[in-house]
Amino acid sequence: MKTIQVYDKPMCCSTGVCGPQVDPVLPRFAADLDWLKSQGHQVERFNLAQQPQAFIANAEVHQLLATQGTHCLPLIMVDGHIVSQRGYPSREMLNLWTQSSAPTDAAPVVEQGGECCGVKKCC
Repeated sequence: MKTIQVYDKPMCCSTGVCGPQVDPVLPRFAADLDWLKSQGHQVERFNLAQQPQAFIANAEVHQLLATQGTHCLPLIMVDGHIVSQRGYPSREMLNLWTQSSAPTDAAPVVEQGGECCGVKKCC
């Protein structure tokens, strides 16, 4: 089973599904993470506003924040490899990254917008 780590932008709560104007992507993504857990994967989610130490503790995440600021968030890692930046991936992409027998480095990487057009190269 895989370990999925989600590094979120600062939000008012751990999932971002609180407050008067909830981004509709956030409840879908939270449900997708619950689905991954039900498949036996380990899921860890960190919110910059509530858990800044997690962002500092991971050298790669810390470096991205230092060079790009919070624009690189949300950031998704699978087994310690960054697979997505600047957007929440679909359940299909999460499934691809967690079910593939190929190394994570060979999986498609998703950039902003959640669409991908090839291995390690997205539109």
